[in-house]
Amino acid sequence: MENKEFKPYIPADKITPEFTVTSIILGVLLAVVFGAANAYLGLRVGMTVSASIPAAVISMGIIRKILRKESILENNMVQTIGSAGESLAAGAIFTMPALFLWAKEGVMDKPGMLTVFVIALIGGLLGVLFMIPLRNALIVQEHGVLPYPEGTACAEVLLAGEKGGASAKSVFIGMGFAALIKFIVDGLKVAGGVITVPFKALKTELSGEVYPALIGVGYICGAKISAYMFAGGIIGWFVLMPAISLFGENTILFPSTVTVAELYAEGGASAIWSNYIRYIGAGAVAAAGIISLIKTLPLIFKTFIGSMKGLKNAGKAGVDRTSQELNMKFVLIAVAVIALMMWLLPIVPVGFLGAVIIIVFGFFFGAVSSRMVGLVGSSNNPVSGMAIATLLVATTALKLTGDTGAHGMQGAIAIGTIICIVAAMAGDTSQDLKTGYIVGATPKKQQIGEIIGSVIAALSIGAVMILLDNAWGFGSKELAAPQAGLMKIIVEGIMDGNLPWMLIFIGVFIAVAVEVLGIPALPVAIGLYLPLELSSTIMVGGLIRLIMDKKNKSASSDSDNGILFCSGMIAGEGLVGILLAVLAVVGVDKFIDLSGFVNTGMIGGTILLVVMVAAVVMVSIKKAKNANEKAE
Repeated sequence: MENKEFKPYIPADKITPEFTVTSIILGVLLAVVFGAANAYLGLRVGMTVSASIPAAVISMGIIRKILRKESILENNMVQTIGSAGESLAAGAIFTMPALFLWAKEGVMDKPGMLTVFVIALIGGLLGVLFMIPLRNALIVQEHGVLPYPEGTACAEVLLAGEKGGASAKSVFIGMGFAALIKFIVDGLKVAGGVITVPFKALKTELSGEVYPALIGVGYICGAKISAYMFAGGIIGWFVLMPAISLFGENTILFPSTVTVAELYAEGGASAIWSNYIRYIGAGAVAAAGIISLIKTLPLIFKTFIGSMKGLKNAGKAGVDRTSQELNMKFVLIAVAVIALMMWLLPIVPVGFLGAVIIIVFGFFFGAVSSRMVGLVGSSNNPVSGMAIATLLVATTALKLTGDTGAHGMQGAIAIGTIICIVAAMAGDTSQDLKTGYIVGATPKKQQIGEIIGSVIAALSIGAVMILLDNAWGFGSKELAAPQAGLMKIIVEGIMDGNLPWMLIFIGVFIAVAVEVLGIPALPVAIGLYLPLELSSTIMVGGLIRLIMDKKNKSASSDSDNGILFCSGMIAGEGLVGILLAVLAVVGVDKFIDLSGFVNTGMIGGTILLVVMVAAVVMVSIKKAKNANEKAE
């Protein structure tokens, strides 16, 4: 029921600057920045982070401190547009790189920038449009019932505007610090990027990457999620890998064509991971994603039915400014036009059947995602499970209709990509509209802002993906693209049936066993699927967060300087990663490579890792001291 006592911060009858040139330009810039940074992060580790709060504090720092303007609604518009870039990037990079991987194998042509743009744009627009009819039911009628953790936290940051300058400073310092570390390691190449301790008796190794974004991810996710991921890595590298080496040392195990001993002698522990552990991890991630979806099915159907009840009030523009929305006729016409585009445009390889699947699944999962982020937050929203479920249905349907081979595989990934983006964008739109409801924004203007953010993010994501693929290639050590690799395996498995299913099912039952223990299987499965060097450094960040939280119990974690500093580190490393990709493509990277003159190797990498840990601890301690002083 609607909380009739609720009054937004900016009353409905008060007009303040909101949809301004300043907010649009700044929002667009942040959409590109955080979209590119999250694309890079997701392609490296298979995870992305929310950009709403960092975008909000950067906006406050620029608008309040530099431009000397005070308008909370302008700041809210900036984070609305800016966070759209992050959400669209997450949906795109979890699926679409599969097309590039197939192109590398000669299965199909590499997708062009126009193809990536159109597919990403369709997903982004549908995600926003499907959420619009649900705003009144979810945001207004159930205010006080659905907590919307990220949306509420972002509103709190905006409302605490007097702290905006200091908070923005933390983000910018984190960006600069991480940019420097990344440039030293991967630009100048004077320090090692990986610290490795071999365990030859076990035919494995313990390693950790020297990158600030990984520590940032661990700090933001917290100790528990980081530990789950690290546990998955331990299972893979210190249980399964030694077992495979012991029992199959002189045996040729499928899918490899040489014995395990020869495989280890040729490529070390990484070769065993690539040939065996990766498939086990893929089975675990797929199973965990489906388990997370099954667990939420009762809630999904309940919330979907509840959301549909609110459709009768959708699109009715009220007298109040805070009740105005985009007209439902516009929404329906736009969805119909997009459906026709998907069916008729050759550049979108889904056809009539695919368009129907997208509209049906898209509306369902868009409604589910919009409400579920209100209950459990964006971080726990099973978007990957929704994408996997869609991919299973779409690939099977295409195969049954005779659409197999390269075209069928391309169509399946296109469908999965659009649905993944729809779910991510619907959830982001829902969170942003909740922030706007609390601060007193105009819903119609926010919805237009989401559309602008989707268009800009779709334009930039194609350039970023093609740039990164040309520089290093998806599936490489630099860009593992783990989620997309999983989607590729699923489609190939259904279309061709030539996968090492025994390895896949080992992973499936590991995920089931972990879930039976009462532990969420998805983060464990991701840790099993990723190289250990990623999850071990993420664990370092999680441990720092655990220690600092105990020292900082009285501070709000949502506006913690440590979280903002780490968000800045993720953005800083991502941007330098994009810059280095540009240099690699044009061939300039060789001129800044100083490894032939100075190369400190693992010693230098260890020193940088210690420096990064110290920096995060210092920022967090400063926050703890400030919190304790206020408490006194």
